[in-house]
Amino acid sequence: MLNTRTGPMVWRAAAVATVLAASMLTGCAGPTVSAAVTSFQQWPANAVGATYQFVDATPAQRNNLEYQSYRDILRASMGPTGLVEAPAGTNARFNVSFNYGSEQTQVMVRQPYDPYFYGGFGVVYGPPWWGTGFWGPSWVDVPSVAFRNRLAVEISDNERHGAEVYRASAYIVTGRSDLIRTMPYLTRAIFDNFPGNNGSEREVEFPAR
Repeated sequence: MLNTRTGPMVWRAAAVATVLAASMLTGCAGPTVSAAVTSFQQWPANAVGATYQFVDATPAQRNNLEYQSYRDILRASMGPTGLVEAPAGTNARFNVSFNYGSEQTQVMVRQPYDPYFYGGFGVVYGPPWWGTGFWGPSWVDVPSVAFRNRLAVEISDNERHGAEVYRASAYIVTGRSDLIRTMPYLTRAIFDNFPGNNGSEREVEFPAR
């Protein structure tokens, strides 16, 4: 005999996976990728064509292939700054440092109501837009594990005694730790509409690749 609780449990798990895939950005899933960006700037007017260099890399980072790969991605996204990377061994006007990570967090995911799981019996009648059925709501919000993939970049000006002239951070929430696939979007988001307004918070969307 079919276990009547097994069917809804399996269906609910599939529903959660479907909702997560549709509502959480995984770098390749969905038509667009959205990043939340916060930036602060006091960008000098005479910076076009000036040189920059990456700094604050520890010996462990210098020999870390992951760090080097993210540095290359960041370098490719710095076109809007108008800066040029200084040749090795020469002094640069701007110092660029960055850090990154992926931390577990929790999000609320909307899923169809499962009367077996929530203690009801039978099926829920009525289309979702009615809001509730005979035994409970048609949709419920449940907590789900997610990951916050983040990148932060700082730029300081050596001509102004090391004053910070640009600071920005961006993050993308995904269903798993996914820095490798989200880093190209994070770096683009950091320099989108550069240098932008001081103290701005915005959401940036890119076509998923």
